[in-house]
Amino acid sequence: MAMKEADPALGFLTRKETEVKLPRPTRVKNKTPAPVQITAEQILREARERQEAEIRPPKQKITDAEELAEYRLRKRKEFEDLIRRVRWNTSVWVKYAQWEESQRDFARARSIWERALEVDYRNTTLWLKYAEMEMKHRFVNGARNVWDRAVSLLPRIDQLWYKYIHMEEMLGNVAGARQILERWMAWEPDHHGWSAYIKFELRYNEIERARGIYDRYVQCHPTVKAWVRYAKFEVKNGEVGKARQCYERAIEQLGEDGQTEELFVAFAEFEEKFKEVERARCIYKYALDHIPKGQAEELYHKFVQFEKQYGDREGIEDVIVGKRRFQYEEEIKKNPLNYDVWFDYARLEESVGDKLRIQEVYERAIANVPPAEEKRYWQRYIYLWINYALYEELEAEEPERTREVYRECLKLIPHKKFSFAKMWLMAAQFEIRQKDLKAMRQILGSAIGMAPKDKIFKTYIEIELQLGNIDRCRRLYEKYLEWAPANCYAWSKFAELERSLGETERGRAIFELAIAQPVLDMPELLWKAYIEFEISEREYDRTRQLYERLLDRTKHLKVWVSFAKFEAAMPSEEEASAEEEGREPDPDRLLEETKQQVLRSRGIFERAFESLRTTAPEQKEERAMLLEEWRDTEASFADLGDVATVQRKMPRRVKRKRPISSEDGTPAGFEEYTDYIFPEETGMAPNLKILEAAYKWKKQKVGSDEDD
Repeated sequence: MAMKEADPALGFLTRKETEVKLPRPTRVKNKTPAPVQITAEQILREARERQEAEIRPPKQKITDAEELAEYRLRKRKEFEDLIRRVRWNTSVWVKYAQWEESQRDFARARSIWERALEVDYRNTTLWLKYAEMEMKHRFVNGARNVWDRAVSLLPRIDQLWYKYIHMEEMLGNVAGARQILERWMAWEPDHHGWSAYIKFELRYNEIERARGIYDRYVQCHPTVKAWVRYAKFEVKNGEVGKARQCYERAIEQLGEDGQTEELFVAFAEFEEKFKEVERARCIYKYALDHIPKGQAEELYHKFVQFEKQYGDREGIEDVIVGKRRFQYEEEIKKNPLNYDVWFDYARLEESVGDKLRIQEVYERAIANVPPAEEKRYWQRYIYLWINYALYEELEAEEPERTREVYRECLKLIPHKKFSFAKMWLMAAQFEIRQKDLKAMRQILGSAIGMAPKDKIFKTYIEIELQLGNIDRCRRLYEKYLEWAPANCYAWSKFAELERSLGETERGRAIFELAIAQPVLDMPELLWKAYIEFEISEREYDRTRQLYERLLDRTKHLKVWVSFAKFEAAMPSEEEASAEEEGREPDPDRLLEETKQQVLRSRGIFERAFESLRTTAPEQKEERAMLLEEWRDTEASFADLGDVATVQRKMPRRVKRKRPISSEDGTPAGFEEYTDYIFPEETGMAPNLKILEAAYKWKKQKVGSDEDD
């Protein structure tokens, strides 16, 4: 059993035997604070007092030369053994050489340093410690020898040059220090090396020498930092003209690639310091025009401060515009297809009024064509062209450029996939304003040929109608209807045009062609327009025939009501003839005509009610609406009307509930609806109830038989 519990991973011990039993935490019964409180400082003090004294080896006192020789032999043997073991450890060599130095045995110390340098001559620490020993004990030539070898072997370590030069300068050997600096400059060090040479010459008031060094410095390091230092040196020495020449030479020699924000800011501040305000302003403006926008943030900030201090209102506004221009350029750089930024940028330039800048911005904006040929991507883009064309026409007043803008835009749009009627129409309207009707017709003709649209046809027809070109209007309507034969608006307007010209038969023929079309987008409007056309021509028999033809196609409630109201409101022939003859109308004939109108209108309502009751009995609401219209019409006939008969046919409204189901077919409760019970249905109700009871009884009987 014990073997089963043993685990090989635990050295064949049981898990119980390997458990670490932690001491149980003691419960603190009394949690009140102790009367005497102990601070952390007191605990640390007591720990310090109880700490045992450090065990140190006993000090050895050497009393005679023999002991000293024995001590030195032992120490040298230890160091040599250590070097044999860890030859590459620099600290061992340093300790060995420093021990020999402490023993005043400089020959041995030099020997150790030389041995160390043979192991690793690239180690700067060894050279520094070696030279430091020579200098400490005033072995000047030895130190020079060490430094000379060091800078010859490691000429790129600046610290060695600095220490060497400093030693010669401390010894007063200025010519020697200068010679060392010249040797260093031959290696073309970084800015710090040249700066050290210049400061050395300035310490001895050698201004011309320092200037010569600066000339060599900017040739060696043609950077903004070097030129700015040179200019500041000349300013410090009171040579303002030479300082300005330094800045000018820097701009000339560095070229556009080397010119940075730092150079122009320093140049402008220099001119500002010596009260050359206009020069400083010119420098700022030149810099803003030539430095990339993303690298000129500090320059803008400085220019704003400069204009606030020295400029007038116009100058400050220019700076603010420049700052906003910079912001727009940054946003465009992130996303050149952000057309809202282009709109704001163009609006900003238009507010400034610089024509060339405005045209440049618009040209850059329209060059960012949407990547996909889908209309939704082009809808914002196309307004850039529109704004550009409007600017050229209204602000710049350059018709040729405007015409070119419209032409290029229409050439760019992929008309086979989508088009913009607005652009075609704006181009045509521009030509109208230029009094060039031929160009206008060419544009709209191209639009109809390449990308026909309702708006283009309507506008073109309207223009030709205003010009009085009726034949052109007819041809355009024909083209319109060839392109969209189902467009009821076009058929109606074409017929209306012919009617306005007195061509009634042509108008009627157009309507006949229209209603004969197999497909129409809004046939009800077309029929309505045709009926109104016949009514306006006082062709009442034709109107009745149209209603009958329409009822052959549809039995809609609105058609019946419109037909009945037409008969009820038809003008009296007696009144028309009396007005023509200039006499009073005959009351008897008027009464007879009114009776005929009432009978015709009532007959249509009766036909409509019977049609709805037989063909669509489920449309109870439509029947109720028809009866309400009938009742109102009968009431309008006054004494000739028969409201009571219609009232007897009116249904009774009842509220009922019906089950509703959700999309997946599960029951979702009940909804309330309004039902209509007509008088003729109440008589059938008892029979229906008897049939329903018989059906339930039979169902129950069949169910009981199956159980048996």
